Amino acid sequence: MVEEKEEFEMGLPNGVGEQMLAHAFEKFDIKLEQTEFGPKIIGEYDELVKTRDFLENAIRERLKELSGE
Repeated sequence: MVEEKEEFEMGLPNGVGEQMLAHAFEKFDIKLEQTEFGPKIIGEYDELVKTRDFLENAIRERLKELSGE
């Protein structure tokens, strides 16, 4: 018997670029869904937590680059 894992949704934060999103899809088991309220990432809870951390770090690094640090 195959056990189905529960999927959750997470909205994308502002500032997530296409390249960041592409890297997230390569690293994590997630999928993207367009809704009338904007794009959402769908996946298991643990994958979404890892994706969120990855995207936060990527945004933080990009902001450092743009500010010249």
